[in-house]
Amino acid sequence: MNPVASPTSPLDKDSPVPLYHQLKSILLERVRQGYWKHNDQLPTEDALGAEFGVSKATVRQALNALAQAGVVRREQGRGTFVAESKILFGPRSLKSFTDEMHELGTPAGSTVLDQRLVEANEELAAKLQLPAGAGLFLLRRLRMAGGEPMGIQTVHIPADLVPGALDINFETASLYETLTNRFNLPPDHATQTHYAVAVGPEEATLLGVPEGSPALGGERLSFLRTGRPLEVTYSIMRGDRYQIRLKLVRTHQ
Repeated sequence: MNPVASPTSPLDKDSPVPLYHQLKSILLERVRQGYWKHNDQLPTEDALGAEFGVSKATVRQALNALAQAGVVRREQGRGTFVAESKILFGPRSLKSFTDEMHELGTPAGSTVLDQRLVEANEELAAKLQLPAGAGLFLLRRLRMAGGEPMGIQTVHIPADLVPGALDINFETASLYETLTNRFNLPPDHATQTHYAVAVGPEEATLLGVPEGSPALGGERLSFLRTGRPLEVTYSIMRGDRYQIRLKLVRTHQ
């Protein structure tokens, strides 16, 4: 743990601000100032309670709030640790995960979990403007950033557009580069939806997080310049490592 001294910041028990929220703010400031660095273990709930003169329940409430904000991670039976910094994305052009990581200077990697031909169900067929049962190329990968699991992405592409895709090693090849350079199918534009999800048992094992952890789900539907749908991609990204910031502009009438 960082040896720099950290003076106790007393809580104001006469303030209308709840004690857990005051404590949360103090602990957050310690993380921001570098008193505790990434992966450092915080003091126990009992130790923090003694330091600030509050109950264990108040400490737990503060730590849970920090965990929900992605500042710390709580590991059953081990304690509370400072979480890794989140990778932040803002408004951006249509790019692959690999390109995004490269722009951030973070090594990207993939482990192929599934790669095969499947039949389109009604939902996928409708999104890709295909008849139900049409052949699709499915590619499911565990996406890595800096050697750590970041998310799971499952791609569906009309099989007739990508003949021979089963023979490509997508652990090393970028999907978007392959679509552009090998199949002459550069993605032109896309719609993307994000939503909150809880990590299931299989995803928890793959991502290295507790089951039920918050995650960012996503669905991307990308198109060719002609307007033909090219791919449907479903994503589950770690909530403690991945966030998106949008710039909102108010229109004046």
